[in-house]
Amino acid sequence: MSEAPSIPSAAPFSAPTSPLPWKVGNEKLCRVTDAASNRLTSLLAKQGRPNGALRVAVIGGGCSGLQYKMDLVDGPVPRDILVPSKGVNIVIDPKSALFVSGSELDYSDDLQKGGFKVTNPNAVAHCSCGESFSA
Repeated sequence: MSEAPSIPSAAPFSAPTSPLPWKVGNEKLCRVTDAASNRLTSLLAKQGRPNGALRVAVIGGGCSGLQYKMDLVDGPVPRDILVPSKGVNIVIDPKSALFVSGSELDYSDDLQKGGFKVTNPNAVAHCSCGESFSA
């Protein structure tokens, strides 16, 4: 029985000896702010996933046609793009990567509009609720 490949940490690491079933991207795809990194680190620790990641996906729906879906995951799956940023890992599928390239992930504790927020330079329109966009 073979073991699943280990997930590289967000810290610098040496090149793997065998090819990974996912790609490793950089902050040009998605950059994380300090606030988002701190909150994500806390959430992953609470779930017992210190080496886990935040999966960011773009799905159809919402007022403007597209919306973000975020989940805490153990790590990337084949074909994903793993982006280490500010000490945390972000996982993005190739289709979603087309929509989020150049984005910034932030976090706010604001009572009404708090949570993780994506600032996306590819979005040409946003709905009034701030939860969906069109590209």
